[in-house]
Amino acid sequence: MASYLVHRLIGTIPVLLLISLLVFLLIHAAPGDPTLLLLGEETNAAEVAQAKARWGLDQPLYIQYFKFLKSAAVGDFGKSFKYSEPVTRVIQSRLPATIELAIFSIIIATVLAIPLGVWAGSRPNSWLDNLGTTFGLFGISMPSFWLAIMLILLMAGVLNILPSSGRSTYGIAGLEQSGFYILDSIIQQNWKGVWDALTHIFMPALALGVNMLGILMRVTRSAVLEVMNEEYVTTARAKGLREKNVIWRHVTSNALIPVITVVGLELGTLLSGSIIVETVFAWPGSGSLLITALNARDYPLVTGLVMTYTAAFVVINLVIDGLYAVIDPRIRY
Repeated sequence: MASYLVHRLIGTIPVLLLISLLVFLLIHAAPGDPTLLLLGEETNAAEVAQAKARWGLDQPLYIQYFKFLKSAAVGDFGKSFKYSEPVTRVIQSRLPATIELAIFSIIIATVLAIPLGVWAGSRPNSWLDNLGTTFGLFGISMPSFWLAIMLILLMAGVLNILPSSGRSTYGIAGLEQSGFYILDSIIQQNWKGVWDALTHIFMPALALGVNMLGILMRVTRSAVLEVMNEEYVTTARAKGLREKNVIWRHVTSNALIPVITVVGLELGTLLSGSIIVETVFAWPGSGSLLITALNARDYPLVTGLVMTYTAAFVVINLVIDGLYAVIDPRIRY
C-alpha cells in the first residue's frame, strides 16, 4: 500500500514542474506591466526601474524562474506586488473561505445525487429514472454563473429570505481562529453566527454544486446499472434478501469506485472553478483573489494561487488512489 502511494507521489513531481513552467511563462507573456498598473501611469522611469529591481523583474526570465523554483521548494512563493505581504500569508487568509464553499457544495451534490442515481439505476426506464435523467442533464448543462444570478434574483430580490453577497453579516461573526466561519462559530458556541454563515453560504454552494450534482447522478446511475447485472447480485436475490438490502448493501457498495473518482475530481474542480461564483456572490475566497491578482499582474500571487490549486489536485488524486486500494485490493497490484 505504501509503495503504491509512493510511486504515485513520485509521478506527480514532473506534473508540478511542467505546470509551474507553463504558468510562469504565460503570466509573464500576458500584456501589461505590473509596475505601471500598481504605481500608476504618471510614474517616472526612475521609479519604474526601482520597482522592477525591488521585485526582481529586471532579471532574465530564466533566472526569475529558477529563483521561483528554489523558493517554492520550501513553500515560499515570494512577496505579493499588490498587497506587499508574503504570498503564502495572503493565500492563507482567503483559502479557508474557498475550502468551506467547496465542502458545502460537495455535500449538497452527494446527498442529492447518490440516492437519486441509485434509485434511477435500480429502476431503469421508470418515471423515477426519467426524472433523475432529466434532472441530471439540467445540472450538467446549467451554467453556474447564470444559476447564481437567478438565485440572487429569486432568493434575495423577490423572496428576500437570503443575503445576496458576502460571507457574514457585520457584527455577528466572532473572533476568527481557523478561518472557517462555521467551525469558529461552533467552537465559540455562537449559534447566531452559525445560522448567519449557513444563510450566506447556501446560494453560492448550490450554484457551485448543481453541475457536480448532475455529473455525479449520471455516473452513479451508470455504475448501478452495470453492477445490477453481476452474478453476485442475482445470487443475493436468490437467497431471498430484501430488494432494499440488495440495492444498498451489494449494488451500491460495489459501484463506489467510479463515484469516488468523480467526487475527488470534482472537489478539485470546485476549488479551482469557484472563481465565477465567488465573483458573482462577492465571496471573499481565493477565486476572487485570483481575479484581483490577474488584473494587477501580480506575478507571485497568481503563480502561488495556481500552484496551490495544482497541489490540491495532486493531494486529492493521491487520496482517491488510496481509497481505490482500500475498496478493491486488486488495484494495489
